[in-house]
Order: sequence, then structure tokens, then C-alpha cells
Amino acid sequence: MTQTGAGVIGDPLLEAPAVPAVGEAAPDFELVNQFGEPVTLSELRGRNVVLVFFPFAFSGICTGELCEIRDNLALLEDADAAVLGISVDSKFAQRAYAEKEGYSFDLLADFWPHGAVARQYGVFDAESGMAKRGTFIIDAGGTVRYVVVNPRGQARDFTEYRAALAGLGGN
Repeated sequence: MTQTGAGVIGDPLLEAPAVPAVGEAAPDFELVNQFGEPVTLSELRGRNVVLVFFPFAFSGICTGELCEIRDNLALLEDADAAVLGISVDSKFAQRAYAEKEGYSFDLLADFWPHGAVARQYGVFDAESGMAKRGTFIIDAGGTVRYVVVNPRGQARDFTEYRAALAGLGGN
């Protein structure tokens, strides 16, 4: 490995894989939710899954996006979709955030190893130590069917989720 000013070239913690493309298998993972319970992506097979990576709990844009999901959760559930919000915050921060905002869906702690799942999905920003705003809709068979990664400071469009899920149909 070669040393640089930003880190070590060849260090797997600094080099993130590419964002999974539509049609690829979704990388499997296990993280704990806000209650410390393990959630494994592959155990959700048979249902559609909406993965929503967000930078940090309690931040403005993130709260707006997740509140929109909260307020429209029935639409996602009608598409037989489980919602998983993922950030690098601890399970303790995730629980306080979920309680404060009334989120009934799982918030997963990608806390340690720091951002490991965000790295798997190609949405970890090593410079800032946070996840980018990445959304992945995964079908019941575990295949990625929709991907969007928004630039910093730009909220996602919830209507795009609905259209992507409508294309999958219920199971």
C-alpha cells in the first residue's frame, strides 16, 4: 500500500465499490436497528425493500425526507415494501431520532465498522465520514430495480419511489 495525504492507497476502507446497477443483486448485509435488533437484507426476500441512505439523524434535509416517507408509509406498504433508513449514526441516536419524529420503520446503524454498508453500496463519503443520499429499491428476489444518488444538499423526490415501486407491483 502507498501512503498519500488523504490516506493509504489500496486501503479497502477508503476505496468504495461502485454503486450497484439496476439489474444487479443487492449486496447483503446485517445491521442493528434503533432497538438493537439485527436486520438482514436477505431475510426480507419475498418483499420489496426501499433502502434509504441518509447522512445524519436530526439534520434538516434528512428529517424532511424521512418525514415524507413516514407520512406516506401506507403507499410503500401497499407495494409490499419494507423501508430501511441507514446512516452512520449509532443505534442510540437512531432510536432517539425515530422516537422524536414518529418513524415506525427501521433506522439502521451503520456505525461500526464505520459506514461499511454505505461503502458496499458505493455511497460512503470518506472525506466527510457520512453516507450520501442514496436510494435503492430492491425487488422481492433481491435484485436492484431503482437507484438514485443525490448530490449533497439536494433532497430526493418521493414521487420517483412511488413510480419505481408501481413498476414492481405487489407480491
